[in-house]
Amino acid sequence: MSELIDKEQCGSNYEVNELFETTTNYDESSLQNTTGDHTTQTGGDKNTKTVLLSQTADALNHTNKMGNKKVVCEDPLMVSPSTKDGKPSEIRETWTNKVEFILACIGNVVGLGNMWRFPYLCYKSGGGAFLVPYFIMLIVCGIPLLYMELAVGQYTRQGPIGAMHKISPFFKGTGLATVVMSFLLSTYYNVIIAWALYYLINSFMDPLPWESCNNDWNSEQCWNGSKINSSQVTEEKNQISAPQEFYDNRLLQMTSGIDNFGTMRWELLACLAVAWVLVYFCLWKGIKSSGKVVYVTATLPYLFIGAFIVRALTLPGSELGLLYFFSPKWETLLEAKVWVNAAAQNFNSIGIAFGSLMAFSSYNRFDNRLMRDTLIISITDAVTCILAGICVFGTLGNLAYEQGKTVDEVVSSGPGLVFVAYPAALSKMPFPQVWSVIFFAMLLCLGIDSQFATVEVIITSIKDAYGRWIRLHLKRHEILVLLVCFVSFICGLPNVMQGGIYFFTLIDYYAAAISLMYIAFFEVIAIVWVYGANRLARNVRDMTGELPNFYIRGCWMVAAPCLIMAIWIFSLADYEAPTYNKGQYIFPGWSIGMGWAISSLSLLAIPILAVIAVVKAKGNNIIQKFKSAVRSPIRECPCCGKTLNKQHEAHHGTAANNADNEICMEQLTSD
Repeated sequence: MSELIDKEQCGSNYEVNELFETTTNYDESSLQNTTGDHTTQTGGDKNTKTVLLSQTADALNHTNKMGNKKVVCEDPLMVSPSTKDGKPSEIRETWTNKVEFILACIGNVVGLGNMWRFPYLCYKSGGGAFLVPYFIMLIVCGIPLLYMELAVGQYTRQGPIGAMHKISPFFKGTGLATVVMSFLLSTYYNVIIAWALYYLINSFMDPLPWESCNNDWNSEQCWNGSKINSSQVTEEKNQISAPQEFYDNRLLQMTSGIDNFGTMRWELLACLAVAWVLVYFCLWKGIKSSGKVVYVTATLPYLFIGAFIVRALTLPGSELGLLYFFSPKWETLLEAKVWVNAAAQNFNSIGIAFGSLMAFSSYNRFDNRLMRDTLIISITDAVTCILAGICVFGTLGNLAYEQGKTVDEVVSSGPGLVFVAYPAALSKMPFPQVWSVIFFAMLLCLGIDSQFATVEVIITSIKDAYGRWIRLHLKRHEILVLLVCFVSFICGLPNVMQGGIYFFTLIDYYAAAISLMYIAFFEVIAIVWVYGANRLARNVRDMTGELPNFYIRGCWMVAAPCLIMAIWIFSLADYEAPTYNKGQYIFPGWSIGMGWAISSLSLLAIPILAVIAVVKAKGNNIIQKFKSAVRSPIRECPCCGKTLNKQHEAHHGTAANNADNEICMEQLTSD
């Protein structure tokens, strides 16, 4: 056989049941090594390649004859079509099964924010009444935009940068901005995992080190719930809880401000290194390894949350916290900020414009059904938020009861909740070591899922852009993952110095909070208005055989862009410079400027790449160049390479009558 084996020869669902070889006359540099069960070997002549396709265990029974070789069909859509110049393009990895993809997405969207952000927002935004705007925003904005991102990634078979370039080269910068934001996020998010590791190790001590005020790091104002570590009575407003002093003086050993970074916290450095090693081994074999990891990291937290809910509901005073969490304040629904908080929570929790979901869906089968995945992911995230709220406020109610305070005085958000308020509550429980180990193991699982999903965005984007160079020079995927993890580790070192908490607060505020809505707005504009919501809908029909319903398309075209713009404008109007410790520390002006410089790394990517796209575009004048830069370059089906018709379809509509597409039609409908 003198031609490269492709899906037209094999029919639908092909796979080879025995080793066989074909010779090709392609240039040596054009035939690329492939992954999974496909390997290449060099023959006697330098221009000859021997393609070996090995038997797989789960081959289907459907067989065809090809010459004298027996072909067993399995997965046609893993095979990448040849390019126009006759050279075979690279085969893209796919998830082993649908469960791995869904668990990876759930692991990404269900993270630390569910534990420390949603309960606090719910409390501050009207208690139980907040659930009304939250679920409305989920239905109007969250679910449609999640569906949109999954569809774009699956159709284009690319990460954020490559996908947005295919959507519109003019808006390629939105993809780059997403990757830059993900890189910045990866450098400090893993620091939280390092803190969780530090607490997890200390949870095996008896007594727990944050229980008492008799340690070297405690001050005269330390209070453990029963006494003040001072010879004189101290006013209550000057008391500092033992868990707070453990966090400030033992874990962080924080300095007086960002202008005094102090020295390296070597214990935290070691924990950060371990955290990055964990992330590396989650990703080192690509989605084949991460797809197995999520079976543990995405499911285990629910066992822990279930155990904590049962325990929290049986604690004295838990009803005080639940009352604060669920008591509706209906008048708050008239406040615009409550609705903005609801929409922002959906964006942050589901991960719209973070790029992870787009990267994950790019490894799907081309004919994967999207709506069911979207509903499973979004509903799981919403239910987890509510379960986390019950868990958190039940525990905070007990903490308020034990300290003789109101829930208002002990409630907190962010690191202050999981590393101060929760340890204080854990120390009051029977068998506190056991509950501390369970809690911080849960944080570790929640964090590691989100972290390796963030790093996967970077790796996927690099492979999409420089895949050939990586294969020629780095040779192995493992080396690329190692380099990305190492660079992110080095960039995160300022966060584990004694003054690192100030830098952490600054980069957390400016790297994502400022940039997210800006990036999301231009991403949605590019996809639903420039590329076209109707065109994307037809792309979905090309993949799944069904158009998205009118409601989804309406939300794409009208509701989502308007809501994102409203949130963006409101957040800019409501902007306040970040502070630390509830306003007790004010950042100096130069550090605020540094924060905006960090934010600009992603913000400026969109206009800069837009200008570059126009300059490089074909055309005799600026208007022609602009039109060319805005227009999508997609002309062929990413599944089979067939030319799209005027409706931008290859497998359905009028294209379905084309005899050349019969094989693709059979492949897309035989699942």
